[in-house]
Amino acid sequence: MAHTTYDIAILGSGPVGCALALSLARHAPDPTRIALMGPAPKPRTPGKSVDPRALALNHGSRQWLEQLGAWPAHSADILTVHVSQAGHLGRTLIDQSELDAPRLGSVVAYDDLLDALHAAVARSKLTRLTERPARPRPGQPVQLRAADGDITASVVLLSDGEQPQGLMRGYGQHAVLATVRAQTPIAGRAFERFTQTGPLALLPHPAGQDLYNVVWCVSPARAEELAALSATAFDAQLQIAFGLRLGRLQRLSGTHTFPLSLHAGPSLQGAGIVAVGNAAQTLHPVAGQGLNLGLRDVAQLSSILHPWLAAAGTPVQHLLDHYAHQRRLDRSLTLAITDSLPRLFATANPLQRHACGLALLALDVLPVLRKPLARHLMQGQRL
Repeated sequence: MAHTTYDIAILGSGPVGCALALSLARHAPDPTRIALMGPAPKPRTPGKSVDPRALALNHGSRQWLEQLGAWPAHSADILTVHVSQAGHLGRTLIDQSELDAPRLGSVVAYDDLLDALHAAVARSKLTRLTERPARPRPGQPVQLRAADGDITASVVLLSDGEQPQGLMRGYGQHAVLATVRAQTPIAGRAFERFTQTGPLALLPHPAGQDLYNVVWCVSPARAEELAALSATAFDAQLQIAFGLRLGRLQRLSGTHTFPLSLHAGPSLQGAGIVAVGNAAQTLHPVAGQGLNLGLRDVAQLSSILHPWLAAAGTPVQHLLDHYAHQRRLDRSLTLAITDSLPRLFATANPLQRHACGLALLALDVLPVLRKPLARHLMQGQRL
């Protein structure tokens, strides 16, 4: 049975794993000693998506992916975000102009982003293995058992496919996804509307200026009801929940549902093993921070490991410890924001709902409150 040794093995070939591999390969004297392990993307049928999700990537994530040569050809800019609460006064409008940025973020199709990342990986000199081994054994080096033989690596990076230990919370919500056409679209504007059942987001769509991606968070039973509705009946229910800001809304696609939960565990998973992205945390989709946080994990980890790659035989655990310490603030803030917002607003308590409306009003009229929050959502804490 063969035995192969790598400097770094990355387990998971999704967006976070691919981005991490590309960033490390740019600074590695021998990129072949970095192994990206995970299945190849599924073949795409014209006109059909493998994964129906749309991803809201903030401006910082877009800049970083462009540097890696992995930004997809089609995207839709987010220039403003309108935040409101159903049935109550108070709203907040966040605009890119007050943050001195060309955009707050961009929306891309999951499939398009993954295709762009895998194309960049194919152009690199990385070692690509389509098997994802079972959970590694910590140590120096880390041990991996694969079908074709044993593998050892100085560092193993888990990027997806793991359920982190630690904080775990079920929200009692499913996300209902769909694509709609708006009668009176507003160029570059995204909407986040809080309802008693959960947040309802309409995001600009890469395929057309009058199209929007719907992410509607509701109870599992309500999600099942919405998914079973005809397009006309769905449109009527969506119109009631969202209002007339975009005129008449018309569903153009089928619906897809996903359960929502929070998982957050430690970055360090044992000697020589680090978790990033979904292997470290999965978030509620409110404010679209999940992948953005994962990409910030990747940017910081790769920056810390770049000097070590020139002398990969030297000790590395102190660098991994340093990474985990540096990521605490950004992870904690983002987890707190995305965990608290859907629970605060999804309440039947009238006093709490009025308080939330006043908070939105305060954010709108007081830039000193709005700008720090908006800047964190646009780029996070980057050291």
